[in-house]
Amino acid sequence: MRYITIILRIFLGTTFLFSAYTKAVAPGFFEITLMDQGLAGSRDFAAQMTRFFIGLEVALGTLIIFPFFTKKLMTFTLFLLGGFTIQLIYLFAIGNTENCGCFGEMISMTPKESIIKNILLISIALFIFLKSNDIKTPLIAPIIFSLLTISSIWIILPIPNNKNFPFKEFTQFEPSGRIDLAKKNAFVAIFNLDCEHCQEVAKELAELKRTSQNIPEVYVLFYQEGNSSVEKFENITGSKYPYTFIDVNTFFDLIGNSPPRIYYIKDGSVIEVWDENHLESIKKRFAINQEAIKEL
Repeated sequence: MRYITIILRIFLGTTFLFSAYTKAVAPGFFEITLMDQGLAGSRDFAAQMTRFFIGLEVALGTLIIFPFFTKKLMTFTLFLLGGFTIQLIYLFAIGNTENCGCFGEMISMTPKESIIKNILLISIALFIFLKSNDIKTPLIAPIIFSLLTISSIWIILPIPNNKNFPFKEFTQFEPSGRIDLAKKNAFVAIFNLDCEHCQEVAKELAELKRTSQNIPEVYVLFYQEGNSSVEKFENITGSKYPYTFIDVNTFFDLIGNSPPRIYYIKDGSVIEVWDENHLESIKKRFAINQEAIKEL
């Protein structure tokens, strides 16, 4: 029984470490997941929460592997997993079927799947709690270790300065789901569904994308007025881009004098903006700038 407890403790600790790793390799995805789930009201706060949870999982996973304060650690683990499970049950109840973010983008799990996973982990933690005894060592050591570990995450994973990036709050695109534009090398097009010029540019851009592998992906922010639909726009233009809707104020903040406007973004920065001669400008940039083509 002792060896079973040791194996389960190592498995549980490793699971927390793996969970932290999957979030750390793509923190932006977990940030937008927290926002979409209503746990963070802004991208900046989500970035702080993400680093806290990564540090907490690293500290907890490491401490669980060693046979000290096992009962206390299992008690904390049970409360932590219980809290996460309540959130997952809420997401499941409202019909959310997207990746819950427990293992980042690496392992996609729906809330239902993650609830099952948490029930398994809770069962393991409860078994370890019942079968283990704490080895008496100073409590200050794990507390200091946890604080240092959590604090170090902000050094290891500094928060990018995307303050002036205008698209950091746009995290959901149909039909792709969660998208972190701050990590993309892409075009962001601002289109009015009724705008004939927008339709013309969308059609030309779709044709260019079909004939050139060097062109980045396109994400569209649609402004909708009247009865125009995305389906009608796509039928007219022969295009099909991941899209989301924006309100009138955002629309006028993001365009120039008139739509459409296309932004070229990369790693949380706006590289270039085009308000006219869109296709000519795009062809010129990616034909002349050979280094840019290599980076795509």
